[in-house]
Amino acid sequence: MIGVISMPAYKAPLREIDFITNELFNFDQHYESLGLGDSVNAETREAIINEGAKFCEQVLAPLHQSGDEEGCHWSSEGVTTPKGFAAAYAEYVEGGWPSLSMPEEVGGQDLPHSLNIAVGEIMGQANHAWAMITALTSGARQTLLAHGNSFQKEHYLTKLASGEWTGTMCLTEPQCGSDLSFLKTRADDNGDGTYAITGTKIFISGGEHDFTPNIVHIVLARLPGAPEGTKGISLFLVPKLLHGADGTNGSELKRNAVSCGSLENKMGIHANPTCVMNFDGATGFLIGEANRGLNCMFTFMNSARLDTSLQGLTHAELALQGALGYALEREAGRSLRGPQSPDRPADSLMVHPDVRRMILTIKSFSEGARAFIYYVAQLSDLEKTGDELSAKLMGFLTPISKGFLTECGVEAANIGVQVYGGHGYIKEWGMEQNVRDARIATLYEGTTGVQSMDLLGRKVLIDGGQTFAAFLAIIRESYPEIDNDFLPALEMQIDQWEALTHAIMSNAADNIDELGASSFDYLMYAGYTVLAWFWARMASVAKANSEKSDTAFYRSKVETADFYFKKILPRSQALKIQIENGSAVVMASSIDDFKDLIAL
Repeated sequence: MIGVISMPAYKAPLREIDFITNELFNFDQHYESLGLGDSVNAETREAIINEGAKFCEQVLAPLHQSGDEEGCHWSSEGVTTPKGFAAAYAEYVEGGWPSLSMPEEVGGQDLPHSLNIAVGEIMGQANHAWAMITALTSGARQTLLAHGNSFQKEHYLTKLASGEWTGTMCLTEPQCGSDLSFLKTRADDNGDGTYAITGTKIFISGGEHDFTPNIVHIVLARLPGAPEGTKGISLFLVPKLLHGADGTNGSELKRNAVSCGSLENKMGIHANPTCVMNFDGATGFLIGEANRGLNCMFTFMNSARLDTSLQGLTHAELALQGALGYALEREAGRSLRGPQSPDRPADSLMVHPDVRRMILTIKSFSEGARAFIYYVAQLSDLEKTGDELSAKLMGFLTPISKGFLTECGVEAANIGVQVYGGHGYIKEWGMEQNVRDARIATLYEGTTGVQSMDLLGRKVLIDGGQTFAAFLAIIRESYPEIDNDFLPALEMQIDQWEALTHAIMSNAADNIDELGASSFDYLMYAGYTVLAWFWARMASVAKANSEKSDTAFYRSKVETADFYFKKILPRSQALKIQIENGSAVVMASSIDDFKDLIAL
């Protein structure tokens, strides 16, 4: 009955993570190939992930709903996060979590990124708003590691690696979103190796808070006389607190001319301080070369896009845990086949085909997303060894994972509300918060439309489809390992993806609007197709292990794969038709026609 059902306590999906890392992707073999077999063996991985799960379940998850209700508080003195958030961060630092994948030379533990992803998954699920601050700090660390000089690494990267300080990414301005050519923040040379940064940035997650005394802002700005457009943008490190009088010497820290002007009033993630940041001649340090800031910033943006992909998984997993538990306990109506629980006044919701459709849709997105993200994480490990193909494949798959998986996360969160019916619309059940929190993921770090254009324009057309062809070759090489129940449908889908891609490339050569008109549909088609490959692989592994003791787990994998291929993958055929219908219907109206609509 309703009176005895409550919002489920978060449980880290350890069995699912174990399946992905040990059975599907064989992380033991992967780490051995990187020369890390002894330091990152299965026992070590299990110990790290289990400890992370305890922290998430016992510390972060209990603050998830209360943090949303309380929100953050602004004053001229700074920003205060919800009760318990700062203490949780202190415990996070004490546990050594920030340094997990950082090199030893900056105080890190030098563990691979793919292991960090597993920890990041459960932290995001336990408390998305809290985890966003740690994720952006990770991007700041990666940027300084790749492009910072010795001073920046010694004085700032080491503090970010330990978690003593946090970091942000400052791109967006009131007049400047995805199109950074409109950027106005100014950087004037102080003549002493530092720069005076002046301007306003908006939508800055973790721009001000009470987790740490210092916050390291990674800021895009223009030097005087710089070329117009994106070619004239430089990147700067602008700390909240500076070393000594000139910012470069001394152990004493003094306040820099950077402040939070206000907090954004958002639809969701209320517990994350999203700030308007004012830089009033703040002292900054150039990162990398002048006028080459975007090249450096893409290190941060690509890191952030992968972390945002993880949020698609986060919201799907939360929807699954909530909706499945509710559907199994809630009694309403009778099965069409007759009472399944005749001793009860009604049957469980799970007897109804439409409820099962919703649960299986969420499940197929959640578990499919996990496979997708952990595969990209393995590529990230390989990229760091200098493997060029892995770097190209990451570039190709990143917009698909960011765009497609966040769209799936929003759909899953919405379905989670639907399973609860009217109760899903009530705050105490947690499903409506999941919808509000999920919605931003399709917007920041480049909207789905921006990711779509990046995929087709920069990742497919720019190299003549070579990286795309290399990825298809990898998929086709896996065919001997795919179970025959799924192989014919997968082969047909891959062949169709190849033909569709070549058709778009040909059409775009004659009419560039074909690129923009088909890009979103193409990204979604690509996402459904990539997930089909992972589901075929998961089902094949599950069938091979079906004689083991965990038979219900493996049977569920095969059944969900079957559902995905027969109920979800067919969506791609509608997308194919939409692409083939071309750009004419999209571009038929003139801008004046739309203006006339406003006048009506």
